[in-house]
Amino acid sequence: MTASAQPRTAVLYRMVTDKHVCPFGLKARHLLRRKGFAVDDHWLRTRAETDAFKAQHGVQTTPQVFIDGQRIGGYDDLRRHFGLAVPDPKATSYAPVAVLFAITALMALATSQAAFGTPFTLRAAEWFIGMSMAVLALLKLQDIGRFATMFLGYDLLARRWVPYATLYPFAEALAGLLMIAGVWTWLAAPVALFIGTVGAVSVFKAVYIDRRELKCACVGGSSNVPLGFVSLTENIGMVAMALWMLVH
Repeated sequence: MTASAQPRTAVLYRMVTDKHVCPFGLKARHLLRRKGFAVDDHWLRTRAETDAFKAQHGVQTTPQVFIDGQRIGGYDDLRRHFGLAVPDPKATSYAPVAVLFAITALMALATSQAAFGTPFTLRAAEWFIGMSMAVLALLKLQDIGRFATMFLGYDLLARRWVPYATLYPFAEALAGLLMIAGVWTWLAAPVALFIGTVGAVSVFKAVYIDRRELKCACVGGSSNVPLGFVSLTENIGMVAMALWMLVH
């Protein structure tokens, strides 16, 4: 191999101690290698060594990448250097809801395949709604206080009776699990119909009448999912499933 064919070398400084390995350092090393760089990998093995490095280079964080003697910066700076997108953690996104519904749909199809030998059954559609409700409730219950705070921002019933914001995910989980089991329709259907109707009216008023820009609490209180069409569709689906159960 000629000298001209040698890969360029990037110098990486990252924190690696007995108790902590910087994940962004690993990501930076992987990205550099993926871009064809040989990596001169320097480990900062103690907090004192890390602090001394930061002071020397006038930086606040590690890892730090240098290419051709020029400091590029941390992992996000490295992505920008290569023209790659850097996600904004505060940006709104429908991705969490899309992924959730995709997974619950696949779960429902897989369950139908196991039970009936085919994924495409009416029961699979019912399972999809029930599993979606159960998983949505699970996400809310991870931090119920944070969920309730966000939920109080737009739900009409919760604003009048605050405990409803805490009770909501438990009711959603109950209805979803009963739908999956196919039992106690007399309880599951009214619960789903009630919370779905209140939710749909609340979302419609907040988004389409009051024109408020809010985040949806549907996947928990830490989400950046915008309140709007997806939230309304979720509630309408819940109502439709409840009506289907009552009719059948």
